Amino acid sequence: MNRLLLGALLLRVTAQEMLAPPGQARFESTDFKNILQWAAPTNSSCLQYHVQYKIYGELDWLNVSNCQGIQRHHCDLSAATSDVREWYYARVRVSCAATGSKSAWRRPSSLTSSPLFYFVFSPPSVRLNSSKQGLVVQVKASRVLMRKVHNGVDNNIYVVHPGGKEEVYEVASGSKLTLTELKPRTHYCVQAQTVIPRHMRSSDRSTAKCITTD
Repeated sequence: MNRLLLGALLLRVTAQEMLAPPGQARFESTDFKNILQWAAPTNSSCLQYHVQYKIYGELDWLNVSNCQGIQRHHCDLSAATSDVREWYYARVRVSCAATGSKSAWRRPSSLTSSPLFYFVFSPPSVRLNSSKQGLVVQVKASRVLMRKVHNGVDNNIYVVHPGGKEEVYEVASGSKLTLTELKPRTHYCVQAQTVIPRHMRSSDRSTAKCITTD
């Protein structure tokens, strides 16, 4: 009888060890929406996923409440990782309710994530107005970005002249730039890019907006 019990226990442990962890875990963050994504393991039947996170320097891992026993391959960590001053760890594993088995934890290859250092933010909005004084360009960075960072956010404005010549101006977010030395009845295009110099982060350029001067 003891041998039978020992054999059953060994089979259970073996089944647990054979459950492969998720693959290719990675962080993706756009406008401070922080998502952990992963790939399904090869033995993908009867699987549920469980996600935990912790703050860098802390000992305890915490469950992400909305990502326990889920079947999707992503978890929104935005609420748990909202402090831009902190660095975070995250990990995911799989379990199978039918066998009670669990996998080892899988962590992203980047190991840690910071909402301020690894995120991507949207390009700024651009408004153009041609007047007698010149071409007025107003640029505003993403509202989400301004709520999180508050200051130290600048914008590069790219003015493309006929023939492709490009000029670059730097302005604070929300400021206006008046271009006074443009030719009348000439077609110009403008793009903008948000930059955070102290963190060496920048957005993509905005879609070009074009206007013909008066």
